[in-house]
Amino acid sequence: MARILCKERVVEYSIDFKISVVQLTDRLGVKVTQIAEVLGLHPVMVYRWRQEYREGKFIAKPTRKISMTKEQTGQPETAKERSELVRLRKEVIALRKENSFLKKWERYLKDQKRRDSDS
Repeated sequence: MARILCKERVVEYSIDFKISVVQLTDRLGVKVTQIAEVLGLHPVMVYRWRQEYREGKFIAKPTRKISMTKEQTGQPETAKERSELVRLRKEVIALRKENSFLKKWERYLKDQKRRDSDS
């Protein structure tokens, strides 16, 4: 809902709350000033939220709710996408091996340098 950020009573409202207020103003045949008065908000704030909503600035954050509709699995659809995915996975494996080798080589060089300086 809302949280107070500092001593001067700066309140930050959640995006979900803002979206629900905007949707209320769209659904009901009531003036924005009346809705703002009922909710204890300044009308200018509600007007600004409506404008930001129309501009697409409000993006609802994902929740942990389970959807009852079938969702996409995220699997590549075309043969080209599948082959690209396979190629990228192979490349990741090769890069991980190379990275591991370089780390071992760096440790070896540090050990050699330490041995040479001890002598």
